[in-house]
Amino acid sequence: MLLFSVLVAGSFSLGHLVANEISPPALTAVRFVLAAVVMGVLMTVTPGVTRDSFRAPWRYLLLGGMLAIYFVLMFEGLKTAPPVSASAVFTLMPLMAAVAGFFILHQITTGRMLAALLIAASGALWVIFRGDLAALIEMDMGRGEAIFFAGCISHAVYTPVVKRLNRGESPIVFTFGTLIGGSLVLLLFGAPDLLATDWGHLPPIVWITLAYLVVFSTAATFVALQFAALRLPAAKVLAYTYLTPAWVILWEFALGNGLPAGKVFLGVGATAVALVMLLRDEERR
Repeated sequence: MLLFSVLVAGSFSLGHLVANEISPPALTAVRFVLAAVVMGVLMTVTPGVTRDSFRAPWRYLLLGGMLAIYFVLMFEGLKTAPPVSASAVFTLMPLMAAVAGFFILHQITTGRMLAALLIAASGALWVIFRGDLAALIEMDMGRGEAIFFAGCISHAVYTPVVKRLNRGESPIVFTFGTLIGGSLVLLLFGAPDLLATDWGHLPPIVWITLAYLVVFSTAATFVALQFAALRLPAAKVLAYTYLTPAWVILWEFALGNGLPAGKVFLGVGATAVALVMLLRDEERR
């Protein structure tokens, strides 16, 4: 999940650069299809893969559809939301995942974990509203952040659903099935955008971003998420997302976009404190 947070952070910075160059459904559809090819190749060298690994294919359509919603809304939100702000919205998912985990898996969140989740949520809100207390009180959230928040709900529910629907399949097999399911959903509903896109005249940054998204931010993170979701409570699986805003700040600095206002770092620090609290809690259990 540490690797997950680093790779996901890159998708925010690169995604912001291309969000207005290509429609989110078209970008996400190609991303899923190519990532499915990558995972399919990995699966051919994975021992123990049988026809029974793909029982009840409706599971993959459901899970793939949930992730498709998340990624489409992510890039739709990045059209207007700054990468650091969008990544802060992403850090609200552990709290949402804890709620989903309670209703779907009856997972009980400890008092220490709940405190950490609330601290992190407070820090995330501080970043989302750019350290503007008046905007926070009025809940004056940007349109892009609001769109991405809706997508994060889908991703947060996805985490405990993975554990509920997995029937012993390996992370690679389950990831491949999920990508195939998501590809089918996106090809069906994203067909108009795919046909309308002028693929031959897209700027190079779109193809660079697409390559990154396919190999690192889709295939690699899906395996990491599937692996962790089968071994950790839903809230802790996404606890490492608290590092994402910090990684995004470094990505933005490396891309020459400077650093955010100093007061924004107060929110980033709060999410870091929450991560330490959750990791200490995990070590004691």
